[in-house]
Amino acid sequence: MGEPIENHGIVGDLRTAALVGLDGAVDFLCWPRFDSPSVFASILDDERGGRFELMPLLDGARHRQLYLPDTNVLLTRFLSHDGVAEISDFMRVGGTQRLVRRAKAVRQAMRFRMRCAPRFDYARAMPTLREEGGSLVFEGPDGMALRLRATVALRVEGADGVAEFELQAGQAAAFVLEDAALGNARPADPREVADCFKVTSDYWRRWSARSTYRGRWRDMVNRSALVLKLMTSAKYGSIIAAPTFGLPETIGGVRNWDYRYTWIRDAAFTVYAFLRLGHTAEANAFMRWLAARGAESGHDGHLDLMYGLDGHRQLTETELPHLSGYENSRPVRIGNGAAGQLQLDIYGELMDAAYLSDKYGEQISHDAWLGITRSMDWLAENWEQPDEGIWEVRGGRQHFLHSRLMCWVALERAIRLARKRSLPAPLLRWAEARDAIHRDIHENFWNPELQAFTQVRGGAAMDAACLLMPLMRFISPTDPRWISTLRVVGERLVVDSLVRRYEDESVDGLDGIEGSFNMCSFWYVECLARAGDVKSARFLFEKMLGYANHLGLYAEELGPAGEHLGNFPQAFTHLALISAAYYLDRALSASEAGPV
Repeated sequence: MGEPIENHGIVGDLRTAALVGLDGAVDFLCWPRFDSPSVFASILDDERGGRFELMPLLDGARHRQLYLPDTNVLLTRFLSHDGVAEISDFMRVGGTQRLVRRAKAVRQAMRFRMRCAPRFDYARAMPTLREEGGSLVFEGPDGMALRLRATVALRVEGADGVAEFELQAGQAAAFVLEDAALGNARPADPREVADCFKVTSDYWRRWSARSTYRGRWRDMVNRSALVLKLMTSAKYGSIIAAPTFGLPETIGGVRNWDYRYTWIRDAAFTVYAFLRLGHTAEANAFMRWLAARGAESGHDGHLDLMYGLDGHRQLTETELPHLSGYENSRPVRIGNGAAGQLQLDIYGELMDAAYLSDKYGEQISHDAWLGITRSMDWLAENWEQPDEGIWEVRGGRQHFLHSRLMCWVALERAIRLARKRSLPAPLLRWAEARDAIHRDIHENFWNPELQAFTQVRGGAAMDAACLLMPLMRFISPTDPRWISTLRVVGERLVVDSLVRRYEDESVDGLDGIEGSFNMCSFWYVECLARAGDVKSARFLFEKMLGYANHLGLYAEELGPAGEHLGNFPQAFTHLALISAAYYLDRALSASEAGPV
């Protein structure tokens, strides 16, 4: 078996991303885009998935990983009494698409081994391999072909490319994986590799320097921002939920989804995180992408809840039965069947992002406003429908509190934006719908016996999505109804600093159980801080930071032993961390400046 989920770092080029394990192997890569078929997927099947190994031949070496500060350039170190070796991994941003791997003998001479074993089309196709001008060309179906170039001699071993070489202390060897159509049938040039390293490092440092965040936990906040940036598409402006598919929410279970798409909800929350840190270009690019989706929405303004990177809607969910799955968690799925669901909450996230982007980034365009108007008109007529909600349940539609809340947010932000910019809109009709939603939540989702807002209309079960009520300014964070709701959330969904998504797991219509949900844990921290319990909020926040992996990365969930579960790294977790850190830092500074 390969490395656990959490024993990985990520590198990328704003087109796709690769997971690199502590053992020096690239265990996951889709090429050439996030949503393209995988070429390496050993994290999902150690035997069939394909991997790109590069490591020194050292017995008993300790493994360490770190990022060069303020970059997405990853270093993997091997520490032994017999020597120290280092692997550098990065993907150049802009220009020729390349995965570059560089091995270096830091201390003492040593031998290294490289094995490049791509398995095309989600490991459904073995490559044919040929030598060409000192490079190796891996050919797959539908004209897919990758070229491996190196500064050392390569040889063919079955369907794999292999190299074994010795480096003296201070020497390095490099490997470049790229599209074979580029025609670079020659060995890699060390000067070219060094220039690529410099260009990549400089790009990421310049990007990080644009952050306006100067508060506490700056390293964790900036690392989260760098992770979120890796999930953006430079070409389209879209933002994916995670760069992986098939990683389980429950080991051995069936909750294995494909997150390599753009969810309106996830991407809108990511925009909010970028704006918090002063990264307005990413917010502007996404809003332009979103405006194009609005223009395609037709006369009724109804939006899908997720799209492909380029806006396509063909996301048919299929299974890959030939893959054993991470720790035998089957089935491995690609595509996403939730694409056909009704999730009314997406309009709230959309409008919150549009309002904030207009305030801190580019002002909203005429065409974008026309699309928003159509969507708000549709929502004003349809907000009372049951839906599948934020958690994409597959147990049937219900009247979810979170969906109602975000419908209110959508109309409230639309009204506010129209008034702020003097934009044409049926404000009276929108306001009537907004106020009706407000009454509906207080009358039908408030459980007087429990003294809490519950997951569904007339229900008694709790849902951590209610934590967004004060964060979205629907209710005061010190309102008596909210304080009692927060208390019930703490009693029913929280263990130490860990928060489960919902109380009644049968609501999602799936077998098995899941772990605590990292995003909800950070929401809970922010709610405590906003309610005035800043000390408890800080304590829980710093405990949550302790669950990050060795590089500051998080998956979607945490299991019973603190193991990372679900797709990795997860945008939801990192954006919630940024939001909690941002507010908590301000609250702490305010409390420290006040009377002792």
